[in-house]
Amino acid sequence: MNLETGKKSILVPIDFSEITLIALRQAINLARVINGEITLINVMEDHGFFNKYISKTEHTEIEAKTKKSLEELAEKESADSGIHIHTIIKFGKIYEQVSRTAEEMKATVILMGTSGSMGIMKFIGSNTLRVIRDSQVPVISIKGSKIDEGLTNILVPLDLTKETKEKVAKAIWLSKLYGGVTINIVSISTSTDTFLVNKMKKQEIQVKKFLAGKGIRCNSKMIKNLEGKSLSQNIIDYGKEVNAGIIMIMTQQETDITEMFIGSSAQAIINNSEIPVLSVVPAPKKHGSIIGS
Repeated sequence: MNLETGKKSILVPIDFSEITLIALRQAINLARVINGEITLINVMEDHGFFNKYISKTEHTEIEAKTKKSLEELAEKESADSGIHIHTIIKFGKIYEQVSRTAEEMKATVILMGTSGSMGIMKFIGSNTLRVIRDSQVPVISIKGSKIDEGLTNILVPLDLTKETKEKVAKAIWLSKLYGGVTINIVSISTSTDTFLVNKMKKQEIQVKKFLAGKGIRCNSKMIKNLEGKSLSQNIIDYGKEVNAGIIMIMTQQETDITEMFIGSSAQAIINNSEIPVLSVVPAPKKHGSIIGS
């Protein structure tokens, strides 16, 4: 939530590349739904190989030009959409400044494109994953070029971790925000252990019953045969099959290795999905949760 206005706010990193402008369009659609505001952020790196060849005067000129372009973009999109759009320029490492700014402004969500460049560094791969990994604020990453006016349905992959209940709760919040859209749950069994398969099936039934009690339509599927594809690709393919508007994942489901680790399956979904991906840091890191924010 924006501290100054008390309104829900969306932070959008912008480098003027096509994918970040697509992310802005998606943010405008989301802002209409949540009655929120948008802040555009451009991060200018104040370090790096090429910076030593740029004079102070040239650096000032680049900053002024960037600020003007950012303000012009905000003014145009605000006039066209009726959404309040603010701008901010930061200096430093991209992922640090995006995460820090989101926390400082208590943003509801960060919505960002996963390709393009901001300054010298590419805003893809390591930068995208580091924002998602480090941010206490939920992150929606956009890779595809399709711009949705609303949300058709939500895909929630289930697993047997303790965070699943929290993920389902966030899916309910998102569903109701968009007028009660359908939630699709998918369980993928990579084990032949009958006990584990039955446990996943029992969880699926419990989740469907819970969603029904909340008045949310739900479809479910258990995939037992991966057909030679990875877990992440099965999730993405099922998302396409059900025409999911967003895939919701938790970002720390493989936490045995390090405290701040995005599991390999989560990384693969973020990197490869044309469907927007909502990445949420599980409890106990409650600050920045989109539930009730």
